[in-house]
Amino acid sequence: MKTEGRNAVLELLKTDKNIDKILMEKGAQGSLGRIFAEARKNGVRVQFVDKRVLDKESVEGRHQGVIAFAADYEYSSVADIISSSTPNGLVILCDGIEDVHNLGSIIRVAECVGANGVIIPSNNSANVTGAVVRISAGAANHVRVAKVSSVNRAIDLLKDAGYWIYALEADGQNIYQADLSGNIALVVGGEDSGVKRLTREKCDFTLSLPLKGKVNSLNASVALGIAAYEVLRRR
Repeated sequence: MKTEGRNAVLELLKTDKNIDKILMEKGAQGSLGRIFAEARKNGVRVQFVDKRVLDKESVEGRHQGVIAFAADYEYSSVADIISSSTPNGLVILCDGIEDVHNLGSIIRVAECVGANGVIIPSNNSANVTGAVVRISAGAANHVRVAKVSSVNRAIDLLKDAGYWIYALEADGQNIYQADLSGNIALVVGGEDSGVKRLTREKCDFTLSLPLKGKVNSLNASVALGIAAYEVLRRR
């Protein structure tokens, strides 16, 4: 998998993942000094190449002068996420997030609030690609992400482990008035469809963010960010 961008590559170097090589733009050693130093410390091979080589290798054209080549992303399991939980655990479930920018932003929020992990479905969902890693500013290298065939089955496993399941939807209880104690899983739905009906029926509660303007909804990753930080604030 290709990891592009300075923050994403630097965070990748802080993990124990196997990195085959790093391509770095000639003449950019000064601005990329931290990355070069980390690569040398970890024994990772660095090749200095012309910018046109990076442009050709780049998927999105946003490499910022550096691309790392590593093994494909290794997903965790729901059991791994549950076993890592501490009292007042927090898990994020994505019910059909198809936009890579939203998924990357959600993973970044999850890492920043100290969530135990993120769960995504195998179908009708963005996967953890190099683009998602870059958009997450490298957070995907530090947070567990599980890919499951059934979000509803994952909910059952979380419930068995003592989690309360909260769907984020427009017609629920005001989040600022809700009890957010204990182990919590926040379910955020797809960009257009929201949380699926059957999934919502399996949730224990539905939470909403107050909206005072004329637009009737927030971007999925923004809504998740606000909700996750409200959970963190209570703790």
